[in-house]
Amino acid sequence: MTATVDTQDLEAKVMDMYRDVAQRPHGAFHFELGQPVALRVGYDASLLAGVPTGAVQSFAGVGYFFDLADLRAGDTVVDLGSGSGMDAFYAASLVGPTGRVVGIDFTREQVQKARVLAATWGATNVEFREGRIEALPFPDVTADCVISNGVINLCPDKKAVFAEAARALRPGGRLAIADIVTEQPLTESIVCNADLWASCIGGAAQQDLYRKAIESSGFVVDRLRVNAYTFISEQARNASAKYGVKSISVLATRTS
Repeated sequence: MTATVDTQDLEAKVMDMYRDVAQRPHGAFHFELGQPVALRVGYDASLLAGVPTGAVQSFAGVGYFFDLADLRAGDTVVDLGSGSGMDAFYAASLVGPTGRVVGIDFTREQVQKARVLAATWGATNVEFREGRIEALPFPDVTADCVISNGVINLCPDKKAVFAEAARALRPGGRLAIADIVTEQPLTESIVCNADLWASCIGGAAQQDLYRKAIESSGFVVDRLRVNAYTFISEQARNASAKYGVKSISVLATRTS
């Protein structure tokens, strides 16, 4: 998969799409955005009410994992592909003033929006950095939990992402993520289509290979479940039906 996709084209398409997600969240996408999908997959309405509205409107996640993450007061959390910040703000409310949440995203407009929202919100325990999730701007063995929602499928080098998550985590730290995977291998035409990658379909790995990539990076998978999530465009729904494209949530623990 990594050898056939045009990674430069892919990166440009992903940036374009998620720039639109930040700036025009009410536009037409293959996936649903905002509070309705967040509530449907399991987010707590009372906690969402404390998250900046602009972050919720641009939420493009594919599942819920905070019950698996079991965040505690004082935890340090890294959010891979933090977008406009909804999960980071949600996590910040759980770790409290003694905790810390760092969101990482490579789309400048997303980071800028999240920073403005954080300043307006008066957040003191959350920050947003521009960077790549396969090369985190974050020190070794510092985080208690790494989270990510619907983003790792967008990265061609998933093993590098999981290796970076392991590097950032303390021994015994948790990886709690939601992402898109498949039951059947995708065709070459889908894998090579940067538009479908940017839409969270073309880069989806087979579930067993996805799990192996996590485990080979120094994690033990503790939980894996399928989420109540569906795409909204006909093209995306067709791919989901034909190849078993679906959302999963995973909890894994760094072994050493």
